[in-house]
Amino acid sequence: MSEDTRSETYAELAAVGPYGVRPGHALITMVEPSPGHEYAYNRWYEDDHYYAGAMAMPWMFAGRRWVATRDLQLLRRPEKSAIAEPVTAGCYLSTYWITDGRYDDHMRWTVAINKRLNRDGRVYRDRVHVFTAFQDHEATVYRDGAAGPRDVHALDHPYAGLVLQVLDTESAEQRAELLEWLVARHLPQRLAGSPAAMVTVFRPTPLPGDRMTYVRQVEGVDTRLTLLWFLETDPGECWERCFTGLEEAVTEAGPGGRVELLAPFVPTIPGTDTYVDRLR
Repeated sequence: MSEDTRSETYAELAAVGPYGVRPGHALITMVEPSPGHEYAYNRWYEDDHYYAGAMAMPWMFAGRRWVATRDLQLLRRPEKSAIAEPVTAGCYLSTYWITDGRYDDHMRWTVAINKRLNRDGRVYRDRVHVFTAFQDHEATVYRDGAAGPRDVHALDHPYAGLVLQVLDTESAEQRAELLEWLVARHLPQRLAGSPAAMVTVFRPTPLPGDRMTYVRQVEGVDTRLTLLWFLETDPGECWERCFTGLEEAVTEAGPGGRVELLAPFVPTIPGTDTYVDRLR
């Protein structure tokens, strides 16, 4: 007898609720495999968890993995980071888009499936979540206006690199002011003529109380912004030209704020162990 999949329930769920394509939410997770477990972790994530723990879930419609080789890790700033200790920790980054308005539905599913994966021995233990947070989309700023890929395409378009930037403020009011400054002034100026095609801006949301115990609760829910810079060139090739002075610009901005992480990555090559031998 075939296993009950409750197909009737799926038919009912498909007929109700939002089903647009806007990336209203994201999962952004930066992970450090334990020393000596780099190859095994990569194969587990590539061959199993990327699909069973993410892409197979309802309303998670796009994903991409990124990697920071040692030379890219050494470019990270600031040296003392509230996100990563040391700042080089977290050599793999995974980014996923979730359909706008489906966050609660997705979270119910993801908590349940990860508990099941854990019971079935399909969770790799020798790793540390350095920065893992579900996020709500706040804005996307484009270099070329209406031309080029939109944010909905960002995780499928073959971008050559990504920079993760995390900003902290002292209050929710300061964060709102900083967001306005970023969208209206700072990001359009930085993007103009640069290899960065777009920047997506998110704010973190708290993880549910019944999350897996190895994932710590999100910090800075009311005061933090997470930016993803999508690059058309390798970040190592444009690092000085594009990302010099970001800390000073944010600190000196009227709303105030500080850069707690600026970290470059390149895309992984799915199904391979490319770059694994360059992590240490």
